[in-house]
Parts: sequence; C-alpha cells; structure tokens
Amino acid sequence: MNIQRKSIIWFLTLAFGLAWILFLLPLAFGSPGSPVRQAAALVCWSAAMWAPGLAAILVTRFVERESLGRLNFTHLGDKRAYLWAWLLPPVLALLAGVVTWTLGLGTLDLTFTAMRAQITSASGTSSLPFPVQVLVAINLSAAITIAPLINTLFAFGEELGWRGYLLPRLLPLGQGRALLLSGVIWGVWHAPAILQGHNYPGHPYLGVLLMVGFCVLLGVILGWLYLRTGSPWAPALGHGAVNAVASLPLVFITGVDITYGGTLASLAGWLPMALFIGWLVWSRRLPVSTAGVQPAEILFPEA
Repeated sequence: MNIQRKSIIWFLTLAFGLAWILFLLPLAFGSPGSPVRQAAALVCWSAAMWAPGLAAILVTRFVERESLGRLNFTHLGDKRAYLWAWLLPPVLALLAGVVTWTLGLGTLDLTFTAMRAQITSASGTSSLPFPVQVLVAINLSAAITIAPLINTLFAFGEELGWRGYLLPRLLPLGQGRALLLSGVIWGVWHAPAILQGHNYPGHPYLGVLLMVGFCVLLGVILGWLYLRTGSPWAPALGHGAVNAVASLPLVFITGVDITYGGTLASLAGWLPMALFIGWLVWSRRLPVSTAGVQPAEILFPEA
C-alpha cells in the first residue's frame, strides 16, 4: 500500500486553510480580551474544529472519488475501547495535577479558592448560594459525564480528519511513524490559536512547540483508540473527554503557571501520557496487532 501524496496534500491544504482562516478571523473583532473578541473566538474556533473533517469528506468524495463510507463513521468497533476513551482522560488529568504538586509547581488548595473567586466574580456577589464543595462536586460530575458527550460533537470534526482520514493514509510508513507524524501535523495546525495565547498564555512562541509535543503524545493515545476500533468515534470521545477535564487539576491547585503545570496540556501533563504510552508498548497493545491483515482491510472493512 503506497502513500497517496496527492490526496494527503489536498487534505492538508483544506484542513489548514479553512481552520487558519477561522483561527485568525477573531482578530478583526474588538481589542484583545474584549467580550466581542472572546465571543468571536469561541464561535470561529469551534467551527475550525470541523475543518479537518470537512477536508476529509471533500477529498474522499471529490479527489479520491471514493464512498464516504470509507471514512468509517458508521462503524464503532471494539466497544471496550470507548471505556478507555471516556475514563482514561480524567485519570491522566488528575495525575497531571499530582505531578504539578509533587514538583512544587503549584500549591494544593482544598478550600477551592480559585473556584470560589471565579463564581463570586461571575455572579457579582460575595457569597455563594451553596457550599463550595457542592459546586465543585457538580462541576466535576459534569466534566466526567455530560461534558465529554457534548464535546464529542465538535471533536468528531477533528478526529474524522486526523485519525479517520490522515492516519490510515500514513500507515505505509509504519504505525509508529504514522502516529508521530500525524501528531506533529495536528500540533502545528493549532499554531494560530496558540500564538493568540490559547493554552499557554504568556508563552505564545514556546507554546507552539509545547502544543506539538502535547499533540504527539495525545495523538498516539487517540491513534491507538482508532487503530483498535477502526472508527473515528472512539478517538472523538477521547478527544471530547480530554477537552472536558484537561484543566481539572486547577480546581485543586493554585499559584501555577499553566505552561508548566496544572493542566494535561502543560509539561507536567506530558509525564502521565508518556507513562501510559510506555505501558501500551510494554504490554504489546501498541503497535496494534493486525494479525496478518492489511490495514486497509481493518480500517476500511467491507459492508
């Protein structure tokens, strides 16, 4: 199976072109930090998440002239993988918090000062309607249960492109190289948003490099979910869960620079992801065994 260079070039051109326009569009609305700019960024950046998926659909249908069923969005695969997709991200996020605290990058705060200040600031009052512990419990419950499902609707746009389209077409390089290269591409794709202060405020240029590293590590995990199921839905759920819980440690930790700790995207978050990937390799879950079957037959099964 050869790499389809023409198709990949078309896919990357559309995925990057459409998304970067949307990433940069909020710059035309108001001053930095203004409500108008923030609202525009929310709308445009949410729409940008579907640029890779749209690119995958257009290239599959009009460049490769294949059925859209080749993208496997009607296929679910191994159902057990969805438990990994749902439950692994909060565990990794909490471990990122433990690493942050252990390395002295933040201070453990079980009085939830940060959340208390955020809620009172948003409500304009100095008192809370419920004990802060109740609000923390509600917040955590929603982040682990409802939020991943909602986020999956947006994350599916990215995963249909990065894992559902690009990863299978890079597999002739080998699973390892395909996972690493697709992760690098995914990380660079975020550059316009990172340069505007997203994820790594105060360190926009360093943030671009850190985002690439984060996307390589997370991309290996999401790619493992895809290779295990042959479906973009499993990594989409995992992606949605990550977006829901990535900042979970900030509920318990204060005084932290989120470039270096406190979130799954920070340097402290790299360690638990790397350890999990190491366990996948050690336990021979990665590379995913194809049992003598060609990747195209696994990822693009006959109906």
